Amino acid sequence: MSASAVFVLDLKGKVLICRNYKGDVDMNEIDHFLPMLMQQEEEGLLCPVITHGRVHFLWIKHSNIYLVAVTNKNSNASLVYAFLYKLVEVFTEYFEELEEESIQDNFVVVYELLDELMDFGFPQTTDSKILQEYITQEGNKLEVAKTRVPTTVTNAVSWRSEGLKYKKNEVFIDVIESINVLVNANGTVMNSDIVGSIKLKTMLSGMPELRLGLNDRALFALTGRGKGKSVLMEDVKFHQCVRLSRFENDRTISFIPPDGESELMSYRINTHVKPLIWIESVIEKFSHSRVEIMVKARGQFKKQSMANNVEINVPVPSDADSPRFKTSTGQAKYVPEKNMVVWTIKSFPGGKEFLMRAHFGLPSVENEEVEGKPPITVNFEIPYFTVSGIQVRYMKIIEKSGYQALPWVRYITQSGDYQLRTNT
Repeated sequence: MSASAVFVLDLKGKVLICRNYKGDVDMNEIDHFLPMLMQQEEEGLLCPVITHGRVHFLWIKHSNIYLVAVTNKNSNASLVYAFLYKLVEVFTEYFEELEEESIQDNFVVVYELLDELMDFGFPQTTDSKILQEYITQEGNKLEVAKTRVPTTVTNAVSWRSEGLKYKKNEVFIDVIESINVLVNANGTVMNSDIVGSIKLKTMLSGMPELRLGLNDRALFALTGRGKGKSVLMEDVKFHQCVRLSRFENDRTISFIPPDGESELMSYRINTHVKPLIWIESVIEKFSHSRVEIMVKARGQFKKQSMANNVEINVPVPSDADSPRFKTSTGQAKYVPEKNMVVWTIKSFPGGKEFLMRAHFGLPSVENEEVEGKPPITVNFEIPYFTVSGIQVRYMKIIEKSGYQALPWVRYITQSGDYQLRTNT
């Protein structure tokens, strides 16, 4: 990977903090970064990698700061960006909000973190839980005995501390799936997929080994299990604790888990998804007079399931005023700063259909600007349900002391990028 230096800049390009890891790049090169970025913005040619001479700037923007990695080598760009986003994640864990003020208020801790996260341009310890064991925001209160670097940093299992003890040993497993759907104005599904993740909350003593079994189609094919519903997962990405060689050989997900909360794996299922909440809309615009909106929402999922906190966002013209609403359930309100009506339904049972009507006045003088046609977007969450049918078949917990532990599983389906285009 080999990043020569990392800079944190404010929006004016002033260096808030930096760390030179290799000494092979002139640190004044950073002065060229913002002028070149501004020039690209003006030309509409914004690029994630900016080059000045032989020096490359790989940058991301977060809140009101830029994080910039500098290199003069042909580095692995995706790895550098993974590190920059990990930097944001670690700083956010420490300071809650990552912005210019939090960097200035905690520059000693930031320097310590930059030293530990990377060494000679290569990532080192990037797990915030482990870093918090020996880099604290109360550095002046540390006792000498506690300043020893935990053995975890040099262990093969660098993501879990030794000697953990719990009175009650439990593992909570959350299977969360987000549905991305794009429906055109004629009601045809143009694009759909499922993005899933399996999250753990581990409260286990010692150094347990866990084995997770899913209804994975590739595993069923390997073991000759033709019966039962199986799921074909793509783009599977694991936490570093998972033994990849074991998974490649026999599709067993075997690992020593991090303590507390973590994301064990993420996956994508590229399949045709029936929209779980179907929206039909009629938007009639009468020039210089009014806009009439009728939206019908139908739950296309099992009757025993319930969608919670449903939010249907319907775009309206920017010059609309005097809103009036009528809903068969829930509440509708006009949000003028976003030019939309937000219809909220706290509980939406499967198989049910609800209606919302809205009436807006329009000014007598027509707006000369041609407005776009933003889609209707929907947000929701359905507990105890996965649209792909993925299931946790078993969770085995093996620890040398032989204690009994309880695994708990919860399934949640939620909206991702869920859009339905309109005719008007």
